[in-house]
Formats: sequence, C-alpha cells, structure tokens
Amino acid sequence: MEELRETDQPIKLKPLTVKKSAGLSSVKSEWLLKGLAYGLLTIGAVSMLIPFIWMVSTSLKTPAEAVAMPPVWWPSVLRFENYARAFEVAPFGRYFLNSVFITTVSTLGELFTTILAAFAFSKMKFYGKNILFTVLIATMMVPSELLIIPNYLTLSRFGLINTYSAMIVPYLASVFSVFMLKQNFESVPNELYYAAKVDGSSDFNFLWTIMVPLSKSAIVAVTILKIIGSWNAFMWPLIVTNDRMLRPLPVGLQAFTTEAGTHFELLMAASTIVVAPMIVIYLFLQRYIIMGVSKAGIKG
Repeated sequence: MEELRETDQPIKLKPLTVKKSAGLSSVKSEWLLKGLAYGLLTIGAVSMLIPFIWMVSTSLKTPAEAVAMPPVWWPSVLRFENYARAFEVAPFGRYFLNSVFITTVSTLGELFTTILAAFAFSKMKFYGKNILFTVLIATMMVPSELLIIPNYLTLSRFGLINTYSAMIVPYLASVFSVFMLKQNFESVPNELYYAAKVDGSSDFNFLWTIMVPLSKSAIVAVTILKIIGSWNAFMWPLIVTNDRMLRPLPVGLQAFTTEAGTHFELLMAASTIVVAPMIVIYLFLQRYIIMGVSKAGIKG
C-alpha cells in the first residue's frame, strides 16, 4: 500500500485550446464574399448610371462637343439654354399634356380592369376559371411585336387611328398586372371573404372596402409600373398617329432628327425632360414596387 501511495501522482489535465484558425478563416471568407458582392453591385450600378450621366452632360454641350471624337465627358461651359431651345424646336408643352392625359387615362383604366379580374380569379368560383387563367398567362409568352398588325387592323376598322383612343384602348388591360394582383389577393384569407358574405356584404362592397385597402402596396406597384410603361411608350404611338399634335413626349423626340442630321445636344436635353419625372417617381415609390412584387409570390 505504501508503494502504491508513493507512486500515486495527481493527474494534471491539459487546458482545452480552441483553434481560432477555423473561425478566423470563416470570418475572412464571409467578408471576402461580401466584398465581392458589393463590388459587383457597385460595378453594375455605375454601368447603369453612365448612360444617364452621358445624357445630362451631352444636354449641356455645344454642338461641336456633342459629336467630338474622342468624346468630351463634361462640357467646358454649361449651356442650359439647350433646354429652352429644345422647347422651341417642337411643341413640347403639347407633347407633355398628351403624355399626361394618355398615361392617366390608361393607368386608371388598367387599374379598374386589373382589380376586377384579379378579384374574380382569386375569390370567386365560376366554370372554367383555371383554364381561362392559364390561357391568359400563356398569352404573356407572345411577343408584343406580333400584336402590332392585328391591333392596328382592329383599330382601323373601328376608325380609331390617329386618335387618343388608339393609344389608350389597347392598354386598358394587362395580364401581368392581373397575375401580380391575383397572387396578392390570394394571400388574404378566404375566411374573411366568407365572413363578409355571411354579414350580407356584396362582392363589390367587399372588394373596394376590404381587399383594396389590404392590397395597397401591390396596387401602388402595379400603378407605378403602368405609369412608367405608358409614359415611355414610343413604337405604338408612332404607328397609330399622324398628327403631331396628338403625339406624346417620346415620339416628339423625332423632331431633333432631320435630313441634315441629329442635334444631339437638343435631343439629350429633351430626353432628360422626358426621363426626369419617371426617375423622381421611382426614387420616391420604389419600396412599393419591391413590396408589391415580393408579395406576388405569396399564396395564402
């Protein structure tokens, strides 16, 4: 026993050592990925801003600087009078009023048809609903260029060519808007709809007093997208109008391209006037576009 006691030694436990290399490497890799992502986003943002910067700078140049080679990125003297000259070359005041009228009427019309159609497809039950909706979604795969001739012939037979109606009527409905708003309406529980029906509420009353306020973000997103698309429309108004006093702003930009050449400094000044309102609208209301589009994928 004594020998065992003499050889008995206390056991010393080695402190546990945590390897920090693995943690540091994961942190470094995370920061590296974030840096790479932000770098790519910065490059993308700058590449998208360059055309706008070039447009604004060219609108302030002299005619010689606008066509100089190598390009002059910024004018030596800022010529703000180019904007005043742009309004003198073409009746841009009338073009502006035409764009406001066409955009306002077509947007209100599309909102009305979109809200009704989205409610019908999301909450109401009728024969062939799923088949009809599938057919409508399938039409989104048809390029818009293929519809130019059929739409033109249809409007021509109704005598609507060279009128405001020709630029408004074909765009009073949008399958994409119906799809996006339908998905948002479906996120509203059906129990709320059935409870309203039990209380004696009509479908029309339930739609405008409950569904529309609950889907405000999606409706605002549809509205903004429609406004931007209608304001920037060029090809269709150019085809269906002959009278220059009926044409909107984008078509009016043709006034700066003549047989003698293109006045690039005036064209860019007018383009800045056309683009500026849409940029302002998007910057102030972009969160509604993001919220509305993100909710389009939610189905309740």
